Amino acid sequence: MNNVDPASPILLLDTGVGGLSVLGEVRKCLPDAPILFAADYAGQPYGQKTEAQVAARVAGLLGRMTERYRPRLACIACNTASTIALGMVREVLEIPIVGTVPAIKPAAENTLTGVIGLLGTAGTIRQKYVDDLESEFASGTTLLRHAAPELVDEAEAKLRGGTPDRKVLAAALNALSEQDEAMAMDQVILGCTHFPLIRDELADVAMSDLGWSPDVQFIDGAAGIARRIAHLLEGDTFERTGPDRAVTTGDVDHFFSLEPVLLSYGIDQIEQF
Repeated sequence: MNNVDPASPILLLDTGVGGLSVLGEVRKCLPDAPILFAADYAGQPYGQKTEAQVAARVAGLLGRMTERYRPRLACIACNTASTIALGMVREVLEIPIVGTVPAIKPAAENTLTGVIGLLGTAGTIRQKYVDDLESEFASGTTLLRHAAPELVDEAEAKLRGGTPDRKVLAAALNALSEQDEAMAMDQVILGCTHFPLIRDELADVAMSDLGWSPDVQFIDGAAGIARRIAHLLEGDTFERTGPDRAVTTGDVDHFFSLEPVLLSYGIDQIEQF
């Protein structure tokens, strides 16, 4: 990209802080890039809204944020929002837009058994976008889907210093393992950016509580998304002229409770949007 202000940030938008799983990978690829992290707590939960509501909200929000913060690129760090609104946002904004979608392609490439599980929100797993990904990249495999929006709360609780409820995690995993052909499942796609934040807990419950094989892999697309962002920004110059920031559409005091974990991801300033 040419003629971009070196201080122009990369904008990552999520409904909450699940997008930190993407930010962590972006930091590895582009450690010098200024970051603006946006949490749309006022819009939660996207998975219970209609597609039209999600598309309008995400497009409008990103439009206003682009005007205010002048990012060089925006990443919709939310699978539900991406599967619904990515096309609309790309039509209305002039900066590059990167989405996050379930890692069906790498799961299909990695499976040895041909059976893949997908955990996501209800808003994600029902999308035609996901059907199309399955048809294009996993036509020779069996894809088992389960909506587990309750895992979002468990991830957010962990970030606030709590311990994810093993019973909640087990119930979500059981819903996959009780489906036909699940005995052969060797890949579980974490199809919500919140879910990788509790990957270790999910894997432990799967093996210790449910007796799953240790060969089952829990995968997500964050590293691939970060590589895509880095590719689109290849040749860009980066310069921090101030702290990396996080903004929220919701209650800023509630957001401040996440200050320690945001600091651990290099976010030094919290603001109300």
